[in-house]
Amino acid sequence: MKRILIASPVRQKPNILVEFLACLQSLDRTGLILEFVFIDDHDTPSIDLQKFAETNLGVSILKGTEKSPIYQCNEQTHYWQENIVWKVARYKDDFIQLALHKKFDYLFLVDSDLALHPSTLIHLVSLGKDIVSEVYWTKWEQELPPLPQVWVGGQYRLYELEAGKELSTEEIAKRQNAFLNKLQCPGTYTVGGLGACTLLSAKALKSGVTFQKIHNLDLIGEDRHFCVRAVALGFDLYADTYYPPYHMYRESELPGLLHHKAQYDYQRSKFPRLTLAMLVHNEENRYLEKVLTQAAGYIHQAVILDDASTDNTVEVCERCLATIPHQILVNKNANFHNEIVLRQQLWNLAIETKPDWILILDADEMFEDHIVDLMPHLLRNPNSDVYYFRLYDMWSEVQYREDIHWQAHKYERPFLVRYQADYPYVWQETPQHCGRFPMNLSNLRGISCKLRIKHWGWAQPADRLEKFYRYKKLDPEARYGIKEQYQSILDPKPTLIDWQNEE
Repeated sequence: MKRILIASPVRQKPNILVEFLACLQSLDRTGLILEFVFIDDHDTPSIDLQKFAETNLGVSILKGTEKSPIYQCNEQTHYWQENIVWKVARYKDDFIQLALHKKFDYLFLVDSDLALHPSTLIHLVSLGKDIVSEVYWTKWEQELPPLPQVWVGGQYRLYELEAGKELSTEEIAKRQNAFLNKLQCPGTYTVGGLGACTLLSAKALKSGVTFQKIHNLDLIGEDRHFCVRAVALGFDLYADTYYPPYHMYRESELPGLLHHKAQYDYQRSKFPRLTLAMLVHNEENRYLEKVLTQAAGYIHQAVILDDASTDNTVEVCERCLATIPHQILVNKNANFHNEIVLRQQLWNLAIETKPDWILILDADEMFEDHIVDLMPHLLRNPNSDVYYFRLYDMWSEVQYREDIHWQAHKYERPFLVRYQADYPYVWQETPQHCGRFPMNLSNLRGISCKLRIKHWGWAQPADRLEKFYRYKKLDPEARYGIKEQYQSILDPKPTLIDWQNEE
């Protein structure tokens, strides 16, 4: 059992504080022992904090010891005065000392205007990180778009910047969009700054991390000084995006809390339905069994379109999908020479299952192993209608190809789509290379996911030889593909790169 001290300095509007405390009470405690400490910085003792202490074990309420001007906030933004910033810093350092004195395994510092998902703490602890924040999004001012409380560097720089290098406005926008897009996808990422919803390990606490001001640093805000000191002490800073809290930054935003809870399934009862759609042809002795065995661990149903296989492909599908609702349709005559017909046929089979999401994989494509844990979060994410992934053309079990004609892994492409019955899907009507999905998905909300896909279709010499002659037969003039790429398939000395497992 891990002992965690949840700590928060509190000077909060009652209607916001009630929601904050209700979420603390609803936290999943599986494998955890939770205690709470609040610094009540109100002018008069908070009745809501007292009620929380009366109905929960292990709650301490300390009286704020420092008087300062009232923290100003309104419907436009919040105004942090310098003396208030460093008062809060001292309060947070008091929490650090208390956690050290009582030998807690973790200290969880959380602002009192956040509504936490019940799974927040057990998830953050499971990551095994010394310093990690759960990311939330806020309109810091009414006219701004929602932005995260984590950043890349500086005061609040949201893009990578190499020392001494000047960037154009266009490049800055590109890098910033890449960072923000990354945070929209469930995952855990290294960042340069974080705060407000942060789990600190005992190791980090013992190292000397503190929110004290660094006198020769002109950054504003105690979290900046904490982050600089933590990195100087050798710690990486992590931002996690699996369970975004709701930031009750303005009273007018309180009505949105119910919608947020429903979207992110605070009751842990929502199960979006994922249909796997796959086109197969003579896959018995290739990669099909390995691909479907993995997929069966994260899909809810499957549709398989067999294009007149002459081997035992159907039997392999039946065996691997035995525990999953599935449908297998077998074409009597092969239509691979006219791929668009097959792709549209497969799409129609998928939508007949009434899915929430459709995943289309070929029989030789396979996600990295942690797809099983990640997929539920992708499906529950309300901010995306399409997920884009990078596909790596594996030339062996441990190497992928990269040269002028083989660069698929440098570009994200759609594999997972939220099905919307009223969306006017449009296909690219070409017999070869028509795409597995309708071509107008770019009009939908899309997120690039860091998870990679291995494409095993080129991994064996026999595979490459078969595909070379197939394209030569089906597309002899390279009308739908690239002639030079076709010719390079049998290159005896291709440029290969070792596959590296990513965290």
